[in-house]
Amino acid sequence: MRRLIACLIFLGLLYSPVAYATIFGQIHGVVHDPQHRPIAGVQIKLRAVNSAFTKTALTGQDGSFSIPAVPLGDYVVTASQAGFAGVRQTLALASDTSPILHFELQLGAVQQAVTVTTDTNTTNLNTVTPTSLISRQDIALTPGADRTNSMAMITDYVPGAYMTHDMLHMRGGHQVSWLIDGVQIPNTNIASNLGAQIDPKDIDYIEVERGSYTSDVGDRTYGVFNVVPRTGFERNREAELVFSAGNFFQTNDQINFGDHSEKFAYYASLNGNRSDYGLAPPVGQVLHDATNGYGGFASLIYNRTPENQLRLVMQLRQDNFQIPYDPDPNSFENQQYDSSGLRDSQHETDGVAAFSWLHTFSSSTVLQVSPFFHYNKADYESNPNDIPVATTVNRSSAYGGGQASITTEIARNTLQAGFYSFGQHDNYLFGAIFNDGSGSPNFSTPDSASGGVIEEYVSDNYKATSWLTLIAGLRQTHFQGQFTENETDPRFGVAVRVPKLNWVFRGFYGRFYQPPPLLTAKGPIVQFAQNNNTDFVSLHGERDEEHQFGVQIPFKGWLLDADTFKTRINNFLDHSNVGNSSIYFPVTVDGALVRAWELSLRSPRLWHFGQVHLAYSNQIAEQRGNITGGLVCTPVGDPACDAGFTYTPVDHDQRNTLNAGFNATLPDRITASTNVYYGSGFTNGDPDPTTPYPNAYLHQHTTFDFSIGKRFGERTTVAINALNVANRRTLLDNSLTFGGFHYNDPREIYGEVRYRFHY
Repeated sequence: MRRLIACLIFLGLLYSPVAYATIFGQIHGVVHDPQHRPIAGVQIKLRAVNSAFTKTALTGQDGSFSIPAVPLGDYVVTASQAGFAGVRQTLALASDTSPILHFELQLGAVQQAVTVTTDTNTTNLNTVTPTSLISRQDIALTPGADRTNSMAMITDYVPGAYMTHDMLHMRGGHQVSWLIDGVQIPNTNIASNLGAQIDPKDIDYIEVERGSYTSDVGDRTYGVFNVVPRTGFERNREAELVFSAGNFFQTNDQINFGDHSEKFAYYASLNGNRSDYGLAPPVGQVLHDATNGYGGFASLIYNRTPENQLRLVMQLRQDNFQIPYDPDPNSFENQQYDSSGLRDSQHETDGVAAFSWLHTFSSSTVLQVSPFFHYNKADYESNPNDIPVATTVNRSSAYGGGQASITTEIARNTLQAGFYSFGQHDNYLFGAIFNDGSGSPNFSTPDSASGGVIEEYVSDNYKATSWLTLIAGLRQTHFQGQFTENETDPRFGVAVRVPKLNWVFRGFYGRFYQPPPLLTAKGPIVQFAQNNNTDFVSLHGERDEEHQFGVQIPFKGWLLDADTFKTRINNFLDHSNVGNSSIYFPVTVDGALVRAWELSLRSPRLWHFGQVHLAYSNQIAEQRGNITGGLVCTPVGDPACDAGFTYTPVDHDQRNTLNAGFNATLPDRITASTNVYYGSGFTNGDPDPTTPYPNAYLHQHTTFDFSIGKRFGERTTVAINALNVANRRTLLDNSLTFGGFHYNDPREIYGEVRYRFHY
């Protein structure tokens, strides 16, 4: 197996003919005069809205131009030539897209005022994937979103995304993909981490893709997060100090530095955080719930030549969490899961290093090669005197590999071919000390597992006409662990623009394969499981089939994006506990079905000072059949182990989720933002009318967040954030992950100061 891992790493590092970094796109355009005659030699300049990043091009004899390898984000594109009035357009570039711009230059003096055409919130014919683009300014303004472990930048803007039992859920599942600077960071350990993958303060843009993925994106059906980190192009030897303080003795602090020259840019940061409130508590009060962490991040970009760019991203972070508990041993919760005697904690370490080489062969052909390394560790540790059982579940995972891709344009086709591979080695330690008087023997059992993944893909984006785009591709996966699995998945999509209205309708059909965790079990842990009427069976990969339809509707700068999807799942990856303990195990369930209607809305700048955002989801997430992998019920033939094939809601199913917010820039350099969240309640009720939760679903819940800030001079910004202003508390979830039941977050109020200075 070690030879296999070495082979996979070697191939991932060296195989360069062909997985495409999905933070990049290309920009094409045509420049013509009022009689629609092409104009050659026009200077085209692309400039990032929020930084000094620029690229240039000249139009050819046919008036056309192309700018390759442009990171996703907001840009201004200017066309200028002597004898004509300059023209510029703004656009929001999505990943893996190739928008075509049209410039009409009017005769006039060079000094004539620039004509501005704003394309903000326009429809996108280049993709069938519904996306949400969140900028650094959105993160800074959204209440609570820039804290180190916050997911508000996602949950406030993305339909069907919410937090429950301390984990981000999206579109009915847990497994999502994180790409940082275009490199997919592997993590096959479902839901075992509580810390975020990246500090929001280090993000320039994050693009969230929701299903309908083309074959180059990957297999995590539930969500893909493409992160463009801060690079230093927005800085000139400038540093920023961020400090916050609030109730629960909380603070989230960072110092960052950045600078750039014509060829080189760097950005680096150090952060630290702590609070007496970390994880969702099992009761309304907060006990034994402190959290703290620290970390560093660095991004380096070197444009060696106009055709060759080198990029390096590095991150290392540590997060520590106390596990909260219910102090009343006689409470209803503690009759289900006794947490009153637990004094547990979780310690996590995460490190990433990813290097990328981008080579531009021509304006239409780009090669990228990206070796990477990812280390992730999650240790669940207990006080030896915990009652009834003191448990230890330690895991460390090392991933090494690489991705490479080539993309080119031939006629109306954008063709991609890609390769993605990593080798993985996991170490485990499972332990239990039985303080319940049962006489069960204590144990501490180390274990390890190795495996790897090799994936190849081909994809074609065919622009049949100016109003029709067809997408097709195949992705092949080879998984090697204790067993071997192979899967080849097709992906098909179509996008149609309605003339004059500019509505874009899209449809998609695709299949996905998600490699399983490498978890194994032996010895006392298996015996303990068997004593609790369970046994261990190796987990196999999840297979998904998705159907999705959607429409984008622009209206006077507003953009409405609506979609409906149905995902059928075989071998649904979820999680469970061993008996009445905190030993966490992933499991697979025979089948699942997720159906939803989603809607997002973004406005232009209203009254010149504010923007509205809204995200709504009506979703049903259900599962059926027995547990097929992980901790399975035994004996298999026992009627008590037969779950039947009727669909029932999964524990994180919530039918309606709504976020609505407003970000405003007011006079006197004042900013103000709000967000209202509504959830209709998660399943996990109890049909017994005598219990505290007699309904199929738990309580509906609404919270209101608010922030206000003011800029003083050019260097200092002060803001106050208030989360869950009314302090509405309700039980969100009564599953047993990380300490038992889970209440929503209490009211949190904190102030934040940002100070910039040159060095």
